[in-house]
Amino acid sequence: MELIAKRKNKEIYADNNTVVKLYVEGHSQSDILNEALNQSRVEEFSNLNVPRLIEVGKLENRWAIISEKIEGKTISELMKEEPENFDKYLNLFVDVQLAILANEVPLLNRIKEKFTRKLENATNIDENTKYELLQRLQGMKNHNKLCHGDYHPSNVIVKEDGTVYVIDWAHVTQGNASADAARTYLLFSIDNKEEVAEKYLNLFSEKSGIEKNNIQRWIPIVAATQMTKNIEEEQEFLSKWINVVDFE
Repeated sequence: MELIAKRKNKEIYADNNTVVKLYVEGHSQSDILNEALNQSRVEEFSNLNVPRLIEVGKLENRWAIISEKIEGKTISELMKEEPENFDKYLNLFVDVQLAILANEVPLLNRIKEKFTRKLENATNIDENTKYELLQRLQGMKNHNKLCHGDYHPSNVIVKEDGTVYVIDWAHVTQGNASADAARTYLLFSIDNKEEVAEKYLNLFSEKSGIEKNNIQRWIPIVAATQMTKNIEEEQEFLSKWINVVDFE
């Protein structure tokens, strides 16, 4: 198998017509099975192009999720290869996100409940800030929109014929579109692409009809949930975003 990506808890391989996510030994079995279940639910209940789930099993005592391999280039790759068409691909990126959010997939975790659990169990956020963030979270409107949860240009593949596929549904939930947009904004920012983040935010707000302020109110909450992953190089950056006063 050809190694195509490596993450903290897994390696991703290409093998003929499949993609294999191979997790480190000891990784949570329930998390892996839940990821496979979520991918199946999105595949079954949405109108989106999603890689077909083929198998969940073990390879040499390591859990693996095997999915259909989608041939094409990610929007991230296309943006780098064709900088003159950057705006075109950013528009496509936002259009695909809005297509995702137009779906409702029953039985998925709800974003507010997931974020509440993460914040309540956080050990690297002071109690006063945690309380303020939880209060803000509880005041957010309840929606049932399909939220990808890790939506960035590397997770959107464009095939040669123009067909678009969305991959990596490990963090999918149902909830508020503004929360999903806030996470995408934050992902751009973490990647030192502040100018792109602002451009994305303006474009998403314009195309969705959602006021920027509604999205910005989610940013401290989303930043705090990202902090709970304890990725050392992100902590200082994220700590600047969790002040709930910033977007009042």
